[in-house]
Amino acid sequence: MKKFTFRRGTHLREHKDTALIPTERLPEPAFVSLRMSQHIGAHATPVVKVGDYVKIGQVVGEVTQGLGCPIHASISGTVKEIISRRNATGTVIQNVVIENDGKRALHESVIRREGTLAESTTEEIIEVVRRAGISGLGGATFPTYAKLQSAVGKVDTVIINCAECEPYLTANHRLLLERGEIVVSGLEVVMHALGVTKGILAVEDNKEDAIALLEEILAKRTPFRPDADIRVCVMKTKYPQGDERQLVYALMKKEIPAGKLPADIGVVIINAETSAAISRAFWRGVPLVSRIVTVTGDCVVNPRNVRAPIGASVQDLINFCGGLKETPKKMVSGGPMMGTALWDPETPVSKGMSGLLVFSEEHDRVNTYHTNCIHCGRCVSHCPMHLMPYYLALYAKSRNYDKAEQMDAMSCVECGTCTYNCPAGVEIVQYIRVAKGNIRAKAAALRAAKEQQQK
Repeated sequence: MKKFTFRRGTHLREHKDTALIPTERLPEPAFVSLRMSQHIGAHATPVVKVGDYVKIGQVVGEVTQGLGCPIHASISGTVKEIISRRNATGTVIQNVVIENDGKRALHESVIRREGTLAESTTEEIIEVVRRAGISGLGGATFPTYAKLQSAVGKVDTVIINCAECEPYLTANHRLLLERGEIVVSGLEVVMHALGVTKGILAVEDNKEDAIALLEEILAKRTPFRPDADIRVCVMKTKYPQGDERQLVYALMKKEIPAGKLPADIGVVIINAETSAAISRAFWRGVPLVSRIVTVTGDCVVNPRNVRAPIGASVQDLINFCGGLKETPKKMVSGGPMMGTALWDPETPVSKGMSGLLVFSEEHDRVNTYHTNCIHCGRCVSHCPMHLMPYYLALYAKSRNYDKAEQMDAMSCVECGTCTYNCPAGVEIVQYIRVAKGNIRAKAAALRAAKEQQQK
């Protein structure tokens, strides 16, 4: 069997301890707190008020201008308050807090589709995805409707990203095993919307059971159109295989030019859970109100995969998994390589939270002495973007952001491979993030000044 891969990258300890644990549904929490920004783009504005009764699937936040996604009620009940809270990065965001009535009442807008896929137009499908509030569920959280809009007439291939290359995370793996037909269905919906005939399910070779099941599903499934070519492509397990640039190179041996998107070379990439969400929205009328979260780490009593309503708290997930064995040193939303550290156990589950990792002091103990760069070149030899990471970090440390930009700092995908492989323990990717933030701020200031001059 041919296995696809990309150049460089690194092999990580996988820690896929929850891969064989079936997904369980979180008992509905007493409250959910729905952040009005769970996506790249403009914040949503609450369209409900305190005291309103809401049902599952009802819009409670809407983006009126610019790029963004609506936010939907994930439980039925009463709006108790609308408050401002800081998210994990310190940004203040409005939250709509709903008290559960336990009735699981569906909103009237949640209606199953009548008719066939062939009867649907591109515009109709994109509007369904927009109204459903679907954003990239792999963690990027880019509004999916906008991704599809930008790909119309430009692509010939749709790739479903099932790599899940971060350690610990198994949410996508369980989804493929338990609801693989829905992932395939979402792929077909996207292919029809974009008018393409080629679809790829890209799965790493550490998921042999999922690969076999997907191939079985495709063998039994009647193609949605006679000329449809949907296949499973097996990837060598390597990090960061799930990054779209590495994925495209591995499968097609094409490089996405700096500053361009996959659509610019004829490809659109959708995460596996995003594909499932598209299928649910199109066929059942269900907007994005829940997602699978891998809850694990050495502090968790019973690690498991949990389907949780959007807005349930991290503490709700921990309680459902039996609580904690000891006081944690660190909580992470997402994977250990690119995830975000959490400081508040009341942090709500968001659309982009694929994992909740809870680690003890012993697990998080630093096992590398932090010294100056020893010029070993490991960061260069492993960088999947073919950059010179330490020099980017050096310029960031000296605040020479112009030089960092000249050395293509903005092409860094922040995968953390450089830091992971650094024997000197230099926090390379953190320095590069600082450089990129300053480069973006400078560009924004220049744009603002230019706009001011034009007025």
